[in-house]
Amino acid sequence: MSDRETLGVYARKHDDYAALPVSKDQVDALNMFCAALSPGAHVLDLGCGPGLQARELVQRGLSVSALDATPEFVERARANGIDARLGTFDDLTETNAYDGVFASFSLLHAPKADFPRHLDAIKRALRPGGCLFLGLKLGEGEARDSLGRFYAYYSEAELRKHLEKAGFSLLQAVTGEGKGLSGSIDPYILMTARA
Repeated sequence: MSDRETLGVYARKHDDYAALPVSKDQVDALNMFCAALSPGAHVLDLGCGPGLQARELVQRGLSVSALDATPEFVERARANGIDARLGTFDDLTETNAYDGVFASFSLLHAPKADFPRHLDAIKRALRPGGCLFLGLKLGEGEARDSLGRFYAYYSEAELRKHLEKAGFSLLQAVTGEGKGLSGSIDPYILMTARA
């Protein structure tokens, strides 16, 4: 993600973002993702935010690296003991490096035209049989929220097609709704897929 306005919102509101509650659906999806991995598996938290979910993955016995484009989030993730580096989705250039990629409500900030390219990069970065977690907002098109953040919205059918085209097999898809940083309650989808 490299949208300046979106990055600026997160830079200003990083404390508020870190205080957002995690829904039961998100906890259940995290459990599914972890169950699909071997103990000690190497995971990339792609768009890690303040590193709270990365820290949870570490506590579950996984080896976690993290990437985020917001300097304040990277600093906070490092303070949470996470091996985090500053970078955008385009900085995911590794090949066969990870057993899992955890992309929780991060790729929704990438333009829809870039989404297939990012999925291909994730597939390359995963070892054979690796696992992908995606959290995205449901809807249509692209828009900015009331805070000015850029969002790309998808239908479940659209996402299933993208995953299949990129070579992923869907393990689970859960839908729900939740209140985010802007205060609006939005529908979302949490997907776990195998490379």
